[in-house]
Amino acid sequence: MKLASIDNNTRDGQLVVVNKELTKAVKVTEIAVTMQAAIDNWNETECKLQTVYENLNAGKITNSFDLSSVRILAPIPRAYHWADGSAYVTHVELVRKARNADLPESFWSDPLMYMGASDAFIGANDDIEIENEDWGIDFESEIAVITNDVPAGTTAEKALSHIKLITIINDVSLRNLIPNELSKQFGFYQSKPWTSFAPVVVTPDELGDFWTKGKLHLPLYSTLNGKCIGSPNAGIDMTFDFGQLIAHAAKTRSLMAGTVIGSGTVANEGSINGSSCLAEVRCLEIIKQGQAITPFMRFGDQIEIEMKDEEGNSIFGKINQKVKKYIKK
Repeated sequence: MKLASIDNNTRDGQLVVVNKELTKAVKVTEIAVTMQAAIDNWNETECKLQTVYENLNAGKITNSFDLSSVRILAPIPRAYHWADGSAYVTHVELVRKARNADLPESFWSDPLMYMGASDAFIGANDDIEIENEDWGIDFESEIAVITNDVPAGTTAEKALSHIKLITIINDVSLRNLIPNELSKQFGFYQSKPWTSFAPVVVTPDELGDFWTKGKLHLPLYSTLNGKCIGSPNAGIDMTFDFGQLIAHAAKTRSLMAGTVIGSGTVANEGSINGSSCLAEVRCLEIIKQGQAITPFMRFGDQIEIEMKDEEGNSIFGKINQKVKKYIKK
């Protein structure tokens, strides 16, 4: 099934069930008012939501409405926990190569992960508001999952059963702020503004055989100002599957229902199908010709991120954002 959250003038929005074509939706207040409420009680809400989804697709729902008629928020507008991994080690290897830095062998066996800002996620069509272009504004096209309660110390295999919803995200980065933050050896903070989400999340069964062993085997398209920057397959070179990422996050503590885990920038070895961020494009330029030519995003730029099925249908809906100057209030 497919779920979304729409604006109802509250911080957490209104949970809706969305049809397969992403054209119709229906409110389900009798089941759960918010996405967090649904995932908190997933054992009770899943079957009820699934029934609504089936009836909506069959045309049996009389109080549905056009999804285009409402403002769509991030599917889970704020979460208790947001952790982003770096599951595509080939991407990390390329970035370090551009800096003439060796990749520690441990990176291939022990996932990288940071905790991001989860107090507010932004919707697929919301502007990316940044104060200064000189901060190096970049998009990062990723896959993300939402879990139910995950016990501490779970295995990677058992962790897969805790994945209840899947989507795509834009993990915006401010590249020119990163070096100074990392030099302090205390992780990201200022360099990671709010993360953007696709309009809908889907249950694993909605993806069929493309969802296999914690990996999503479909191209993820990133288009900047009308030009396709890349369409790497998200399943091919994923060093750590989502089971491994969740197990890593839950090594020393439990994860609460509604935890969001990101894959990190999707990448394929050799970048044969392009890149999922401008940092990778610039690294390839440095390796090839000694300097980066492609600029980071500027005010007015438009980034679109989307994943389609074999028939060309959008699975999660499109992330379609403009970069806008943030005006201090």
